[in-house]
Amino acid sequence: MTGMYFEEFDVGQTFKSAGRTLTEADLTMFSMLSGDWHPIHADVEFCKSSRYGARLIHGALGIAVATGMMHEIGIFKDTAVAMLSLRDWQFSKPIFVNDTLHLEIEIIATDGDRSPRVGSVDRTLRMINQKSETVQEGQSAVLIAKRNELEPA
Repeated sequence: MTGMYFEEFDVGQTFKSAGRTLTEADLTMFSMLSGDWHPIHADVEFCKSSRYGARLIHGALGIAVATGMMHEIGIFKDTAVAMLSLRDWQFSKPIFVNDTLHLEIEIIATDGDRSPRVGSVDRTLRMINQKSETVQEGQSAVLIAKRNELEPA
């Protein structure tokens, strides 16, 4: 399956990923990869007396999972050329071990006037937990191939 071409995106379109539960293993592996062993992520006893009462998943892990979920949806497969930006990212609510998240994408702008080969698709990305709460949200632009560029002549 090939993703969507630039011409197929319209402002207001929405897309939703499948859910993914973030586990203890995810938290530990991201701590190892990032080197971020802050007690809020790694120390159960410290967290018992925190305002959340439990360890939190790293905010940056939420962003990484969102980018993976974008690809899982399939709309950018083989047509995405480059991610241009990640802007105004907000960490609205904490993510806990065993929370199940999904990604919602809303197309907020398109610009195809600058190149005959690619166009820019701007989107809002929302990470939603199992309680239907937005836990993270921001905007991201991506270059998408135009149909005539990838189809053989």
